[in-house]
Amino acid sequence: MNVKRIFGTILTLLGVVGMIYTGYELVNKSTAYTTLIVVGIIGLIFFFSGIGLVKNTKDEA
Repeated sequence: MNVKRIFGTILTLLGVVGMIYTGYELVNKSTAYTTLIVVGIIGLIFFFSGIGLVKNTKDEA
């Protein structure tokens, strides 16, 4: 059980959920732009850090 890989996967999924939420609200013309900007940026940070963590973690037997 590789904890880093699991944590990276969780971060990636949270990032995807944040970006989907932001996109959904932008399409529906939400007026809370500051909230959407914050959620979108946090989603991007989570997504890219999760991808980097999964990619850079070595498999150990």
